[in-house]
Amino acid sequence: MKRLIVTADDFGLTTSVNDAIEDGHRRGILTAASLMVTGEAAADAVSRARTMPRLGVGLHLVMVDGVPVLPPEQIPDLVGPDGRFSSDLFRLGVRIFCRASARRQVAAEIRAQLEAFRRTGLPLDHVNAHHHFHLHPTIQAELIRLAAEFEIKAIRVPREPPFAPWRAGGRRFYWLGAGLLEAGRAGALKRRLGAAGIASNDWIFGLADTGAMTGERVLRYLENLPEGVSELYVHPALQRPREWPETYQCHGEYESLVDPAVVAFVNTHGIAPIPFAGLSRAA
Repeated sequence: MKRLIVTADDFGLTTSVNDAIEDGHRRGILTAASLMVTGEAAADAVSRARTMPRLGVGLHLVMVDGVPVLPPEQIPDLVGPDGRFSSDLFRLGVRIFCRASARRQVAAEIRAQLEAFRRTGLPLDHVNAHHHFHLHPTIQAELIRLAAEFEIKAIRVPREPPFAPWRAGGRRFYWLGAGLLEAGRAGALKRRLGAAGIASNDWIFGLADTGAMTGERVLRYLENLPEGVSELYVHPALQRPREWPETYQCHGEYESLVDPAVVAFVNTHGIAPIPFAGLSRAA
């Protein structure tokens, strides 16, 4: 059986992102959205989510390239002079790995973001991380440790099949570099989640083509969807937020969610659209 989770990241970043997510869910194939609890439009996102009970809303954990919940003076190893998380994933990842103080601060910030999400009153559909930073072993270990306390029932595994970009006509050389490295770490994450009894997707689509998941490309991915649980993730917006790269075709990604051809394909090809909560119900 082919089950499909279609997730929009950065819910709450701007109202333009929220507009695209709401319309993509109401009129299109979007089944889930990942909330940035410190986004400038987070309150707007939560308000909209309360009117869309079938949209699975999860936590988009921000530990890089964003704004923390805790005051900067409480997490000095993680933020710069501007009070924001570093955008250098490699150097921050090494610092977290090597410094006990940084690991304690990571644990405190993860708890703070989970508590902020809990205060929204929304059911926690899933957890993932900005730039997939939950592939870092310290972060994934902390999420697993807190799973029972915060009812974390599903976590994204960013593992894309090696030839998916070839078949979709996308960025075909991604797997020769970053994709190959991420695949090994994602496989390890999948095993750790399984051992902890936390649900996850089998595959993800959109890693190689982040910011370019337009209607035609989404159709190509759907045409080659494997059996099992696939997640297709997108960054839709009516207007590109300043935080996103200029190369992102965010309006095109929004249009792919409501494209009549895409919607019809999902409805007529034995694909079951679900949020992450659907994995727990099926189990």
